[in-house]
Amino acid sequence: MPVPDTTSAEAFELYPVGKKIAGGEGPAWRDVKATVLALPAVSGVFTMPTTAEPLIALVTSGEAEAQERENGGPWLKSRLRAGSLYITAAGAPYDFQWRTLSAKPLEVMLVLLSLPLFGEALADVFGANAEFARLRDVSGFEDSELVALLQRLREELARPAASALYVRGIGQALAVHLARNYTALTECARCESAALPGFKLRRITDWMAEHLAEEFCLARLAEQAGMSEFHFNRLFKRATGVPPSQYQIRLRLDTARRLLRETDRSVITIANDVGYSNPSHFARLFRKDAGLSPSDYRRQR
Repeated sequence: MPVPDTTSAEAFELYPVGKKIAGGEGPAWRDVKATVLALPAVSGVFTMPTTAEPLIALVTSGEAEAQERENGGPWLKSRLRAGSLYITAAGAPYDFQWRTLSAKPLEVMLVLLSLPLFGEALADVFGANAEFARLRDVSGFEDSELVALLQRLREELARPAASALYVRGIGQALAVHLARNYTALTECARCESAALPGFKLRRITDWMAEHLAEEFCLARLAEQAGMSEFHFNRLFKRATGVPPSQYQIRLRLDTARRLLRETDRSVITIANDVGYSNPSHFARLFRKDAGLSPSDYRRQR
């Protein structure tokens, strides 16, 4: 059937490409819509409609290369793998296609939270400022707590008769988790909720990770996103909670921690590997972030 630009949470599962292998039905699933889909190895171009309700997607099996585009723009690549999470707020519809990269079946779990349920969570977390809270688009991230909640929800899908109380309890926990960790306050109640589209944000952050040691250049990142530096900086911060320059520092220090634990490279070498030619500056930043010097952090392994 023709795919609309926007749809309801109830009708959303009619449009994704794939075979439905589990789904919540009946009064227990009034505030939480959950569907598990088995996706084909190769897809054609498909338009994903948007909903006003928050959407959580979890890749539960398989690995694939996906391509996405918005408003007929250029295709942007991303990698889907088991455990990858995606959060989508209300925004513009987008096209996507994929091909699997492993023999494992590609499966995804989609969860939509009702607006009243999410509104309760926003009021609980932000109080009087709830009307200024906007969910961020986040793409291809990991969150063990969120995955654990989704796994409990999937287990409830397998029961012959789901508990309405339990499903709503999990839904409340999911909503509060999103409000606490993936929602930001805007300057006005009518400000746009969307930051960078999730797939575009992932493309930018993947590039930053691949060019970790290079000097930070806001203009280069903004050019890749097709935006002015001011606009890109503002939307990136809205999407991630930190400006691009701070995000790069976080990537560098996260990589440094991994190298300190997994390799025997010297601290000076690791500092250079992540873009710091001054070991003393690197050590100060690392201590401020980790609470330990690089050498003391390494001894903890």
